[in-house]
Amino acid sequence: MPQFSRLRISYVAVLLLIGLTLLGTSVTAQTTKVEGLIQARDGDKMILKTSDSPKFIVLLTDSTDVGQVQGMFKARKKEMSMAALIPGLQVKVEGTYNDHDQLVAKSVSFKGNDLKQAEAIEAGMHETKVEVQQTKEELERQNAALQQQQAQLDEHQAKIAANKAAVDAAIARFGQLDDYYIFDEVTVYFGNGKTKVDPKYNPQLLELVNKARTIEGYMIEVKGFASASGSAATNQKLSEDRANNVANILIQQGHAPLTRMLAPGAMGETEQVDKGKPSDNETENRRVVVRVLQNKAIAGLPAPK
Repeated sequence: MPQFSRLRISYVAVLLLIGLTLLGTSVTAQTTKVEGLIQARDGDKMILKTSDSPKFIVLLTDSTDVGQVQGMFKARKKEMSMAALIPGLQVKVEGTYNDHDQLVAKSVSFKGNDLKQAEAIEAGMHETKVEVQQTKEELERQNAALQQQQAQLDEHQAKIAANKAAVDAAIARFGQLDDYYIFDEVTVYFGNGKTKVDPKYNPQLLELVNKARTIEGYMIEVKGFASASGSAATNQKLSEDRANNVANILIQQGHAPLTRMLAPGAMGETEQVDKGKPSDNETENRRVVVRVLQNKAIAGLPAPK
C-alpha cells in the first residue's frame, strides 16, 4: 500500500477517535432533570423524595440558581434565596452528575401554589376557622347583642385577612417541630413599636451561633412575633422587621452560613403568650425566638466540610 494511503487512513482513524471521545464527554455532561419533594436539608446537601428514590441527594453550590415560577403559564421566574429550599417543598432540579455520580444542581425551581404547601396552610388555619365558627354560633344564640358581637366578628375577620398570607407561609415553611431536635434557643425582646435589637442580646446570639457549629447537620430558625395591640397589618410588619434584624446579626456578626439559615418567619400576632396581666402579655409577645435545630431525617448524615 502506498505510504500516502496509509497516512490518509491513519488521519481518518484519529479523527474518528477524537469524535468518539467528544461524543462521550457530551453524553457525560448531559443535563439531567429531577422532580421531587424536599425531605431534609443538610447545608449544601438536599434530600428529595422522587418517584424513583425515597432519598435522592442533590448537591447545592454558590452558583445554583433558585427561583419561583409565576404566571398562568409558569413562564416567569422570580429569583429566590437558597433559604427558601425547605422541607415539604416540591421542586424541579436541573443539573449534571459529577465524578462521584452525584447530581450537582445548576437550577432549582418551585411553584408558589404547590399542593403540599396548600395542604400545610389549610392545616395551619384549621384552628382559626373553628374559632370563627364558634363565634358565629354564639352570635346566633345571643340575639339581644347580635349587632355588637357581629362588629367584633367583622374586626376579627379583618385581622385574619390582613396577615393570612404571611402567617400561612410561615406555618408552611416551619412545619411541625416534631420533625426537629431543638438543641438551644435565645429569645430577644423588643420595646413597644421597636424593631432595633438591643445590643445586650448580641453576646447571647453570637454564642448561640458558635454552639450551633458543634452540632452535626444543624439549621438556625428565626421567628418574629408582635403583641396584639394595634392593627394586624402593622404587627405583621413589626414581626417581620424584628426577625430580619436578628437574622442580620447572626449572619453579619456571627458569620452564620446562609446554607444553615431558614428564611426568617414573620408570625405577627400568632402564638400569643398569656402571663395573666395585660402589661406582662405585651412585653412577652414583642419577641424574636432563635432556635438551633437538627432535622431528624438527616441526623445520621455526615456534616459538610
